[in-house]
Amino acid sequence: MWQPSVVMYPLSVLLLLFPQAQFKTTHNPFIVPGNFEEDFEDYVTEFYGTGSTTEPTKEKFKRKMIIVPGRQIHITNEEYCSHAILFKNIHNKLRCVKEHYFLQEPYEEIRKICYNSFIKCKNGIRKCNRSKKVMEGLYCKLRRGTTSPDCQYESFYKRGLAIITCKWQNSIGELVPVSINDISMPYSY
Repeated sequence: MWQPSVVMYPLSVLLLLFPQAQFKTTHNPFIVPGNFEEDFEDYVTEFYGTGSTTEPTKEKFKRKMIIVPGRQIHITNEEYCSHAILFKNIHNKLRCVKEHYFLQEPYEEIRKICYNSFIKCKNGIRKCNRSKKVMEGLYCKLRRGTTSPDCQYESFYKRGLAIITCKWQNSIGELVPVSINDISMPYSY
């Protein structure tokens, strides 16, 4: 005899009727204090989304694009990029990125680049801004691997003019850096 699922699974229906807020507890050993829940939701949205729908933030740029100041990157070991990209969780839906740049400059110095005049990016499509001063950074080029964590990168020390993209961040009312497009040799006049 056939029975409707409501009768067969009364607990499931009951759980659907209650708002989720009633199931939140005051103590959860798996939740880290701070904005962990927000960061996780942003990560899931970015991972399953079709593109970047989240507003750019300076915290995200700092976390993904800046190397700790003071570290000697010009004598870096060959595995530096592989470790940094894995540690900073840089990927495209768990696929290895073909290249990535890191800068070793304070965030405020990088943010100033957003207010410089536009130039063409190295791909010739988007609008980029170029720094007025020489900066240090790393260029990471994919050597082998297709999915994270098996990505292996070559590390190249770069010293030159940083070329970055910027977007408007509504919450703070200013331009913020979003990505590093290149670190090019300065022109000699």
